[in-house]
Amino acid sequence: MSGATHDPVFPAVEAAAFTRQHIDDLAAGLLGTVRVPGFFGRPALDTMLTSLHRVPVVSFDLDRMQHPMARFGTALNDYRTPELALDADRYWHDADTARRQWAEIRMTPDPLELALDALGRAWGVRPVPATVGGRPAFVGMLREVNDGTFIHYDDINREYRGGLFDQKVVAQLAFNAWLTAPLEGGTTTVWRHRWEPADEDRRHGYGFQPTAVENDPYVTLSPTAGDALLFNANNYHIVRPSAPGQRRIALACFLGITAGGELVIWS
Repeated sequence: MSGATHDPVFPAVEAAAFTRQHIDDLAAGLLGTVRVPGFFGRPALDTMLTSLHRVPVVSFDLDRMQHPMARFGTALNDYRTPELALDADRYWHDADTARRQWAEIRMTPDPLELALDALGRAWGVRPVPATVGGRPAFVGMLREVNDGTFIHYDDINREYRGGLFDQKVVAQLAFNAWLTAPLEGGTTTVWRHRWEPADEDRRHGYGFQPTAVENDPYVTLSPTAGDALLFNANNYHIVRPSAPGQRRIALACFLGITAGGELVIWS
């Protein structure tokens, strides 16, 4: 594991477990990242890996992402219409299919259940799926990112016009827990930088050119199988390419703190 930061008020923290204070401080911009080494214990991780070959995967929308990435489950970003609304028929069909497939795979232990239990202990109440028109969003995407990403941020309130969920999300965190990790490359960098209008002149595909963050403090971490990471998804971030032939697979989802003080989750 390696980490780097250029700002004492944007630190990379390691802890034995996630806490409510970590979540609050990430939402407030007081931390860069929080990492829990060994989030998935070695025996559990080894058992989970024996089921990976049974997981059906599809590619992200390459017209949008421009980097080859594989996923199991639905990612809400892939179901936006040009008007920034949800393509509801397609999304709910695919979400229901993924839930049925996951039940049939019976990965034991279930990485999503382990994550929800740990996040529930941190928050005090187990997070529940965000809802759209009363229907729970899909949670539990497995994502393989070997070729990296552009610099980007995630914000459900900008991605969908007027927001999407029944709940009002006021802070959005990204959660990743790695099932496999490359020996070289695949690092995650998070900058202390959030979107501002001038960034639109530095657009690059779905993300931004490096000049958008060249003067901003940052944290860089190398993935390790079994570890988990939380950071504020509104901060610009990037995944660097893994070394050739090496795989980077993670359970990935978002946590939303709502205006009512709830913790909701989606992928």
